[in-house]
Amino acid sequence: MKKSYQLYSLIMAGGKGTRFWPESTAKKPKQYLSLTGTKSLLEETLLRFDRFIAKDHRFVVTVKEQEKICKESSKGKINKNGLIFEPTGRNTGPCILMSLVTLLERGIDHDDIVVIVPSDHVILNKKGFHSTIKKAADFSFKNQQIVTIGITPNFPHTGFGYIQKGKLLNEEAFKVSRFKEKPHYELAHEYVKSGQYLWNAGMFVAPIKVFLEEFAEHAPEMFRHYDELTKAVKKPTQMVKAYEKLPSDSIDYAIMEKSDRIAVMPANFDWNDLGSWDALSSVIDETHGNTVVKSDGEFFLNSADNVIFAPDKFVSLINLDNHIVVVNDKVVLVAPVKDAQEIKKVVEHLKKNRPELI
Repeated sequence: MKKSYQLYSLIMAGGKGTRFWPESTAKKPKQYLSLTGTKSLLEETLLRFDRFIAKDHRFVVTVKEQEKICKESSKGKINKNGLIFEPTGRNTGPCILMSLVTLLERGIDHDDIVVIVPSDHVILNKKGFHSTIKKAADFSFKNQQIVTIGITPNFPHTGFGYIQKGKLLNEEAFKVSRFKEKPHYELAHEYVKSGQYLWNAGMFVAPIKVFLEEFAEHAPEMFRHYDELTKAVKKPTQMVKAYEKLPSDSIDYAIMEKSDRIAVMPANFDWNDLGSWDALSSVIDETHGNTVVKSDGEFFLNSADNVIFAPDKFVSLINLDNHIVVVNDKVVLVAPVKDAQEIKKVVEHLKKNRPELI
């Protein structure tokens, strides 16, 4: 093993973002939308690594259908070989394995460390983010473990998975006792009250070698195609065939829930997942008691706690509370905030009946 490491980032940007429909579509998914400012979520994620990870050490993995928009969003923030294309949208397990194979082919050493992060999180405290990732990388390199970043919960959220902390490994990291699926409210309340649980943020830090060893140990049905993937890296047609053979498992199911080489480090930064429209109320300042993401003016009469996205539209709400209102040139969506997760059911309906709207 080397005495020191190089640090690389891998940003997962191939998602569909269906819970942000109708603004998030197949042609322009959530990670390419400007929801919290003038830049897309992917751009903000890439800029988060400025003065921390060099441009030629940054990689973005997405699906081939998003190539053009991904290039536009990442222009000037990664090198020309910084894009990795997933042959077809599958799950995070095969996507990460294929990406690691590609990184090795592009000259990265087995002992070097990769920071794997989603493309659609909102993190404002860059210094805290850099500090946490650096500590995670140092611990991971020294102990040859995968470090996942956990978020200290401030309320019993039922939309996130949880990580139970085990014994303290050093002043920053804990051994992972277990991963927990998204809980019902009462159980989430118990988790938060106990102080022993963190939200699972889907961020992972480890040497490539350690990731691959854990794939081999805990996901053999996936890892047995490793040599085939390696031979296919520069041959797109062969890669499609090889990739189709990989089980469509999440990285949590493939490795994290099974491995005993997982540590968790609490984040020293703010964090928001932006999983659905209602999450925007946590990251955008209120306007007269409502969250106005975009509009061309608004008037509220006895209306509060609504989330509004209506570019170039004047919005007037009367006696309406706790609703999501989204308007674009083709679609109007109105839904109670508490039912934000149900928007994906509309997308499922449209797939069969009005595919041009998604």
